[in-house]
Amino acid sequence: MIINSKDLLKQAQNHAFAFPHFNFWDSNSIRADIAAAEKLQLPVILAWAQKHSSEIGIEDALMLGKFYGSKAKVPVVLHLDHGTDPELVKWGAKNGFSSVMIDESDKDFDENVRITKDVTKLAHSLGLSVEAEIGHVGDNNSEDHSKYTEVDAAKRFAKLTSVDSLAVSIGTSHGVYKAGTPQINFDRLQDLKSNVKIPLVLHGGSSSGDANLTKAAEFGITKVNIYTDLANTSLKAATEKKI
Repeated sequence: MIINSKDLLKQAQNHAFAFPHFNFWDSNSIRADIAAAEKLQLPVILAWAQKHSSEIGIEDALMLGKFYGSKAKVPVVLHLDHGTDPELVKWGAKNGFSSVMIDESDKDFDENVRITKDVTKLAHSLGLSVEAEIGHVGDNNSEDHSKYTEVDAAKRFAKLTSVDSLAVSIGTSHGVYKAGTPQINFDRLQDLKSNVKIPLVLHGGSSSGDANLTKAAEFGITKVNIYTDLANTSLKAATEKKI
């Protein structure tokens, strides 16, 4: 069954744990994610990211998500991840995603607020939850490095936009880490938790280390996004002809 993420993340926030968020890119990946969740009898957040449009378009991803999510024996959040095109995010909200992320973190503060507020108004009118990003979680494979989230900016952003959850930058990055596990700024995370009342989200969870992720959940993270580890494991299995 497909559900909204709002109650799940509030539950995680109240009890100091985090839900995993897995990106899917085909029927094999989404079926594997759901099978694992059903084995553990736990809810799962499954997402299609706009940057995966070249591998699978939004319409095909939505069809897979609806089909397998509605059949699942555990609650499934069908999430649109890192939507950078506001009109695409709105289309996704209108057509079946139960949760959406509008990511304008590369814009200046006022523009990020303006676009996020507009998307949030529509999504909330449809009963959906909205995630946004403040600060910037960069990419290990480019010069686009992480920019820590400023506490005052995050507090103002949450108030001005009315989003349901906020992705924050505290030291993780997207992609493969080239120098071991990242150095996470837990002091910044504690300050964010104390000042921002909505659930906090961590992107770049792959290969961040179990100790880091456990501590992040204890310090206020309610959702951890994981993609690279899954993709690399799938590639390894495929090249070894195990699937």
